[in-house]
Amino acid sequence: MELPEVEVVRRDLEKEVVGRRIRGVDVRPQRNAMRIIRRHARRKEFADQLAGRKITKVDRKGKYLLLALDDGDVLVVHFGMTGQFLRGTKRQSLPAHTHVVIEFQQGGDLRFADPRTFGEMFVSPADQLGKVKELDHIAIDPLEDTFTWQEFSGELSRRAAKLKPLLMDQKFVSGLGNIYSDEVLFAAGLRFDRMSDSLSSQEVRRLYRAMREVLQDAVRFRGTTLGDEAYVDVFGKPGEFQAELKVYGRRGQACRRCRTPIDTVKLSGRTSYFCPQCQS
Repeated sequence: MELPEVEVVRRDLEKEVVGRRIRGVDVRPQRNAMRIIRRHARRKEFADQLAGRKITKVDRKGKYLLLALDDGDVLVVHFGMTGQFLRGTKRQSLPAHTHVVIEFQQGGDLRFADPRTFGEMFVSPADQLGKVKELDHIAIDPLEDTFTWQEFSGELSRRAAKLKPLLMDQKFVSGLGNIYSDEVLFAAGLRFDRMSDSLSSQEVRRLYRAMREVLQDAVRFRGTTLGDEAYVDVFGKPGEFQAELKVYGRRGQACRRCRTPIDTVKLSGRTSYFCPQCQS
């Protein structure tokens, strides 16, 4: 899951669970469930920190969701590659690979499903979040209003790296993966292997604007759902941005801008999609 999908889930949860009080938490008996709450020693310890608490706010820091509780603690959630939050009721059977179920006093529940169990959930006091190294080292967030061209330009100039791996570096920009890095570079008209310190001022501005616009459009279309359906929203519905993709997954198809066939190359072990004509 990349940044736009996490932001879609955050907005959905803001409407669906803020103000709800948690009746109880069921960490499912399957062995892999403990991997999801791996920072806690026991199921009961995790569940007891949430039972009776009201969710007061849902924030996002990079690809982490922060569900603030009324006692000053925070439920921190990371989806990994295949994690999903799904709203449900007792009448609905649990999806496969459901590891945690949060039941609300007002009815309904929130299920965390994750086939590959790379995601995680843990409870932390709000004033201790700065000690969580994953949260402490989150890079600039291209969906935040505080993300400025000047800041981005300064960060670029301090590096000498190929653009695609740099955009996917979570210490540089938060939340871009294989899909959106390709889409951003196409929108900016820049090749995957351009060196970051070779960009003109105009090209830096194009890249900055492309990053903002592509990610905002992806949120507006409620994320990208590929064939494996690893991402769906909290209502179980797929996103729609996959129909808007200009290069990713379109090898051999005509570029939507110039009709040149989209090409691919392996870079740092990942397949990069690009237009040989439109990107330089």
